[in-house]
Amino acid sequence: MQIRPLYDRIIVKRIDPLRQTASGIVIPDTASEKPEQGEVLAVGTGRLLDDGSVRPLQLKPGERVLFGKYAGQTVKLEGQEMLVLREEEVLGVIEQTASVPSLKAA
Repeated sequence: MQIRPLYDRIIVKRIDPLRQTASGIVIPDTASEKPEQGEVLAVGTGRLLDDGSVRPLQLKPGERVLFGKYAGQTVKLEGQEMLVLREEEVLGVIEQTASVPSLKAA
């Protein structure tokens, strides 16, 4: 099943964080909070403006985004939990950057 969001809405799948600390301690599901980042699965056509025109969304499917803890509406589709957000609820896009070479002392 596919879902197509309307206007300025997006469909996001939460990305689960690593459930183990650096020292090897495993964090149980009951003790962890819901992740506040996810992957965009689908985007709407754009925001409908007052003059009747449509402004395209800046997000694209496949991008990783940050959102607020209580943002959006949770829905279940085919047993998977998805989040429906408005574009304005997205706090930022997580971009992969190339590693910066370390500075060497002269």
